Amino acid sequence: MNQQTRATLFGLAAVLAWSTVATAFKISLSYLSPAQLLLYACTASLLALLSILAVQRRLGELMPALRLYWRRSLLLGAVNPFAYYLILFQAYALLPAQEAQAINYTWALSMTLLSVPLLGHSLRKLDLAAALVCYIGVLIIGTRGDVLALSFSNMNGMLFALASTLLWASYWIFNTRDTREPVLGLTLNFIMALPLIMLWCALSGELVPVAWQGLAGAAYVGAIEMGYTFVLWLTAMKLTQSTARIANLIFLSPIISLWLIHFFIGEPILASTLIGLALILGGLLLQKWPLKREA
Repeated sequence: MNQQTRATLFGLAAVLAWSTVATAFKISLSYLSPAQLLLYACTASLLALLSILAVQRRLGELMPALRLYWRRSLLLGAVNPFAYYLILFQAYALLPAQEAQAINYTWALSMTLLSVPLLGHSLRKLDLAAALVCYIGVLIIGTRGDVLALSFSNMNGMLFALASTLLWASYWIFNTRDTREPVLGLTLNFIMALPLIMLWCALSGELVPVAWQGLAGAAYVGAIEMGYTFVLWLTAMKLTQSTARIANLIFLSPIISLWLIHFFIGEPILASTLIGLALILGGLLLQKWPLKREA
């Protein structure tokens, strides 16, 4: 097996794992509040990341790195996982899983738009066209096809979903200036975020016993969405000879995710979701098209 084949297999494994999380979010939220899901998923993710460092024999690096980078870890941890997942889980609590996951895919476009004020980048005409196509898709999903009436199925849920894309994009923009090793840095973020999440749950009265089904779901979300899959994706990106080829695998995820949502949750997949998602993915491909041609 050559290196590129291994990279593709790691990338596919990550994409398949990520395709399950919308279903896992929705099932878990039937037993837990968004804050409770965040608390237990963050705990599971931290254990997963610590196990990865243990296998790599790097646990001894944690305390020196924490003393050196505690401010950065606190800032980034407050964004991800604390604020990002709290808002994302709230979106999933209010919206059907198919709508929340489709809107969430606009984060890549949000990152392009935010790079203008935060990094001083300039927008191309193609970026603006891609934004228009993507957000028309969001509008179709949010109104369930009733665009002219602007009758949103759940305005608060849609706003939470869009806000989560801005937070996720901001996190990755801030991450471009992060000099920490990725797995170690993510572990430090979760270490600093966990007390914030516990405080939030305590203040909102959510530190109460929960059903084992919710804990099982949170453990899966934490290990898969926030933990091991991150390392699978990093490994794929390190092994590949073509970053674009691996990055394009992510376009498989929403299609697989919709099938899982329908099969396990029983949501009927609406035509408006399919049309909106097609526009979102089309906008993202449009944004990447010149880069593909130059390659």
